[in-house]
Amino acid sequence: MSPTLTTKLQPGTPAPDFTLQDAQGRETALADYRGKNVIVYFYPKAATPGCTTEACDFRDSLASLQGKGYEVIGVSPDEPEALAGFTGDFSLTFPLLSDPDHSVALAYGAWGEKLVNGEITEGIVRSTVVLDTEGNVVLAQYQVKADGHVAALKEALGI
Repeated sequence: MSPTLTTKLQPGTPAPDFTLQDAQGRETALADYRGKNVIVYFYPKAATPGCTTEACDFRDSLASLQGKGYEVIGVSPDEPEALAGFTGDFSLTFPLLSDPDHSVALAYGAWGEKLVNGEITEGIVRSTVVLDTEGNVVLAQYQVKADGHVAALKEALGI
């Protein structure tokens, strides 16, 4: 396997635009969020332990994040049907988007080699990118841990 090289996003640069399907199969575009601060987080697979922990933390923190002007979008390679099950099973109240060819993850620097159970694989690198109202990167965090990430992110954003 030859590694796919991705470039991590840097603060102050424009975030790549995207349009992806949500859990109901509707198209959702990043451009729909212009005028709002947006937290775009990338996770490997719906309904796995770490991804569930992170999604539930975002769900439980959504009111405080939105109160400070932030919207949350989750992105994974899962198909919309899997996202619909994940959303329903855990009462997730923010959009989860399907990136099955991982093109958006690549564009955001959230795809690459990682160590899983002692083996190097290629896939989603758990990452979070915060965008301002104009769609520019404010903060980009890569290889974050699911447990405690939302609390650390809120601290970094002063929430």
